Amino acid sequence: MAFRPRVIICLIAMTLLSGSKLEAFPWGFWGRFGFYSELNPGYYEFSCPQVNEIIMSVLEQAIADDQRMAASLLRLHFHDCFVQGCDASVLLDDSTTIVSEKNAGPNKNSLRGFEVIDEIKDKLEQVCPETVSCADILALAARDSVILSGGPNWEVPLGRKDSRTASLIKSNTDLPAPNSTFPTLISMFRKQGLDQEDLIALSGGHTVGAARCVTFRQRLYNQNGDNMPDETIEKNFYNELKTVCPKVGGDSIISPLDYSSPMRFDNSYFKLLLMGRGLLNSDQVLVTGQMKELVESYARDEAMFFDQFARSMVKMGNICILTGYNGEIRKNCRRVN
Repeated sequence: MAFRPRVIICLIAMTLLSGSKLEAFPWGFWGRFGFYSELNPGYYEFSCPQVNEIIMSVLEQAIADDQRMAASLLRLHFHDCFVQGCDASVLLDDSTTIVSEKNAGPNKNSLRGFEVIDEIKDKLEQVCPETVSCADILALAARDSVILSGGPNWEVPLGRKDSRTASLIKSNTDLPAPNSTFPTLISMFRKQGLDQEDLIALSGGHTVGAARCVTFRQRLYNQNGDNMPDETIEKNFYNELKTVCPKVGGDSIISPLDYSSPMRFDNSYFKLLLMGRGLLNSDQVLVTGQMKELVESYARDEAMFFDQFARSMVKMGNICILTGYNGEIRKNCRRVN
């Protein structure tokens, strides 16, 4: 069986991400949260020292104008990395050679923040032309969005290149669905080289943002195909959700994933899960699996959650990266050069 070069690279990356003896590999960069492959937090230190300042300035204004934007940019990075790696493929529009991932079921009429990435890229091109990749912009924008929402800070390893391809098929198969079971979530994260601890921590990103009625309607009206609600939903929460999500229609009506502090990055998401107030099935199943103790720990100790979230974000940001001559630096994040 013949493997394309990128497939081989991804297989190596999965081994590195999931393995415990990375010291066997002499290349790469070690930081506070571990091995960074060929990435380096100081990658733009000389070629574009203004990169962090420019990105943060755009995000401050964008989030001031629309508080939901922080969660949207965090989600954009996640949806990029889970589909053929952290390569900015999610940003590509349809063209004669590209079938855009934006048309995939999990993304269509759902992903947001593309215009913010465009603005960042435009400003960077004025100062540092053809230098900062769109994939690195996504990683930095996700980190800075968390910071601006009150969450942790961490070093972002940099040096990713942008892909020249996109995958509508993988966008429809590799992104966890909102009705996923716990075993399905474990399997999908493992496929990306992420473990159960990463699953719980990264799910904590749902402490900010909102979800559409269509993503949690099944839990309210027909969880198991018997026209009955999900019995794990706390009763008062169930009644509240029914008022905002009708049985028919209203697909795009949104509800906060963490109703107690929907715009603040904190550990209240985990506290709500323990109360039976997780919005999505893929949220609530985290306390029915063998990792419930970790959910309880994060609910008690916000600093512990913050630390692991940062570690898992660095790990996720290393999925199937392109470096060197394996990709490009797009001039426009929406199309290949």
